[in-house]
Amino acid sequence: MRVAKKEARDFYEKEAEECTWDVEALERHIHSQYYERLLRSQNPKKNLRPARQDISKTVSAEETLKNPYVLEFLGMPQVSSLRENQLEQAIITHLQEFLLELGRGFAFVARQKRMRFDDTDLFVDLVFYNCILKCYLLIDLKMGELSYQDVGQMDGYVRMFDDIYKAKDDNPTIGLILCTEKKESVAKYSVLNDGKQIFASKYMLYLPTEDELKLEMERERNLIESRIKQNLIK
Repeated sequence: MRVAKKEARDFYEKEAEECTWDVEALERHIHSQYYERLLRSQNPKKNLRPARQDISKTVSAEETLKNPYVLEFLGMPQVSSLRENQLEQAIITHLQEFLLELGRGFAFVARQKRMRFDDTDLFVDLVFYNCILKCYLLIDLKMGELSYQDVGQMDGYVRMFDDIYKAKDDNPTIGLILCTEKKESVAKYSVLNDGKQIFASKYMLYLPTEDELKLEMERERNLIESRIKQNLIK
C-alpha cells in the first residue's frame, strides 16, 4: 500500500481483512484519510494512540465517531437546494458504502423510526446498532448549520429511545447530528460539550483534497482542546 506511516498501514491492513474491503473501498479510505480522521475524532487525548489497535479493548462513542464524514459516494451535488429527505434517500440507496464510512460494527436498524409521545409522533431519520459499543446510534440529518434546536431535539430523541427500546444489556443510546456546518457556540454551550451521548459531526458531499481534510481536522481538534482547557479552568 502507498501508506508511509507504519501505524496507518497496519490499521488499513487489519481493517481491510476484518471488514472485507475490496480494492476500491480500501483506496477510498486511504484517500479520505480514514485513519487520521478516526485518530482525531471526538477525543484528541485518547485518540493520540493508534486507533482501535486492539478491538478487544473497550472503545467509546468518542473514539468511534468521526469528524468530518466524507459522503462523496452518494453522488449528490454540493448545492443549497438539496433537501434532507433527498440526502436520506441517497444514504439508503448507498447503504453499504455509508456503513463502511460509519466504521466497524454498525448494522442498519430503521429509517424514519417512529416514537409516540402522548398524542405526538416523532421520527428519527436513521437508526443503527453498533455491535462493539453495544448501543443504538440515532442519526439526524441537517442540510444547514447546527442549531440549539437541533441539539435539544436529538437529546429528546435519545432519552425517549432509551426509555422505549433500550434493552437491559444495551449501553445508553448515542445520538449523532450530521450537519453541513458546526457552530462553535452551539457545541460549547450545549450538551455537546459533555461528550457523552450527543455528538455532532460535519459531513462533506465531495472527496476533499488532503490539505482540505487536514485543515478541517485541525480546526475541529483546536475547538475540542479549547473546550477541554475551559472545563479544566472551571
